[in-house]
Amino acid sequence: MRRRRPNPRLPREGIGQSLALVALLILGGVGLAGPSGLLAWSENAQLLDERQAEVKLLTEQRDELKNRVTLLDPRHADPDLVGELLRSNLNVAHPDELVIPRH
Repeated sequence: MRRRRPNPRLPREGIGQSLALVALLILGGVGLAGPSGLLAWSENAQLLDERQAEVKLLTEQRDELKNRVTLLDPRHADPDLVGELLRSNLNVAHPDELVIPRH
């Protein structure tokens, strides 16, 4: 009786299938725990909310500064704002004003 030799292609197919399985497991792990995976989804949503709040605050500050620039335009400056800035920056006052120092 002759012994049958194992098919030499079987180990190669097994290695190829094993590599494919490992690759699929790695891709699944990255999809689950990666930087844009399912586990990071809530963290990214929280960061998005924080950034949107920051953008809203910066937009409000920008609008305030834009209004101040408009009021200080040399062609038609707002006299009240100009007077306020002169008094605070140069420490000047009108003769009819009473100055109360802060402590």
